[in-house]
Amino acid sequence: MAEWQTLSDRVASVAPSATLAVDSKAKAMKSSGIDIIGFGAGEPDFPTPDYIVDAAAAACHDPKNHRYTPTAGLPALREAIAEKTLRDSGYEISPDQVVVTNGGKQAVYEALQVLINPGDEVIIPAPYWTTYPEAVKLAGGSPIKVFGDADQGFEPSVEALEAVRTPRTKAIMINTPSNPTGAVWGEGTVRAIGQWALEHQIWVLSDEIYEHLTYDGEKTAYVGALVPEIRDQLIALNGVAKTYAMTGWRVGWLVGTIPVAKAAAKLQGHMTSNVADVSQQAALAAVAGSLDAVAAMREAFDKRRKAIVAGLNAIDGVTCRTPKGAFYAFADVSGLLNHPISVSGAVAKSSSELAALLLDQAHVAAVPGEAFDAPGFLRFSYALADEDLAEGMRRFKQWVG
Repeated sequence: MAEWQTLSDRVASVAPSATLAVDSKAKAMKSSGIDIIGFGAGEPDFPTPDYIVDAAAAACHDPKNHRYTPTAGLPALREAIAEKTLRDSGYEISPDQVVVTNGGKQAVYEALQVLINPGDEVIIPAPYWTTYPEAVKLAGGSPIKVFGDADQGFEPSVEALEAVRTPRTKAIMINTPSNPTGAVWGEGTVRAIGQWALEHQIWVLSDEIYEHLTYDGEKTAYVGALVPEIRDQLIALNGVAKTYAMTGWRVGWLVGTIPVAKAAAKLQGHMTSNVADVSQQAALAAVAGSLDAVAAMREAFDKRRKAIVAGLNAIDGVTCRTPKGAFYAFADVSGLLNHPISVSGAVAKSSSELAALLLDQAHVAAVPGEAFDAPGFLRFSYALADEDLAEGMRRFKQWVG
């Protein structure tokens, strides 16, 4: 490439999505005829519930849904999201505080774009979803990572956050239930973080996309409910993808103050305009409907959660804590590193190398911990069919020997 053709420093500074990279490689191998068991992508294997699909199909046949909607989203959907926020999160918002986005990922991107200036710092507790630091960098900010130890349930302490706070700290990202760990942070942790952020005038970005996927009696703790005063410096991020098995419909949203919502809508007006009308109609049916279908999916995930934790802990050199939320098992595989494993005698020096060997030799796809700033771990999504999960664990165990 000639010098004048050089791409922007902005895009060059961003790493590709590791989760999508694993998923893409696994799908490419599968399309070539190799039988791959994929634990990579966080995508429910269930079809979108019928009542949601039916609403979308009906919307397709109505010409009024073939046009642009307001950039911030259909008024009825924003109203439904406001009502859903009161029902689930426990506090009241107005529809004017809602911006409907093209998936939850766009909500994360827009929230950071409207808050962060070059040089600002955003604290990101690790292990974290791989997109968070890259979205911070795209906004010109610096991601500051704070590791939550496995022995502490992957929950960050306020002391650790305070240790990295500087005059440039603008925001903190919180995610509970967590991707990749499946941890559900306790009310005490979430309240303490909210009070700390309030004291130091730090914005809180709360990713609540897995809110309905909790187990063993655990409940999602909402910072906006636990620390009401934080709502003036809170942006809640959410969407229909995980709760309703609607990853392909691409509907997310952010909830913030009126100025934040107006700024996000202004930005979106120059990026993508509105989300597809039919997808919004489907999301309206989901958000305004009951949670019965969600409960059925959660029950299936719970069964798989127990099966995969048992399967992983039965493999020599692997240990896995029982996750309390989402649909991920985060396994410590450090016991498999730096010595020969499998009949091939291969040696993996890192969890990234281990994931590559596992895919190439055992045809099992998992995401290495390096993607989440947690080397020595592999993330396994258990949002796949029961028989595939069992076969994947069998292959992993046999491969390790």
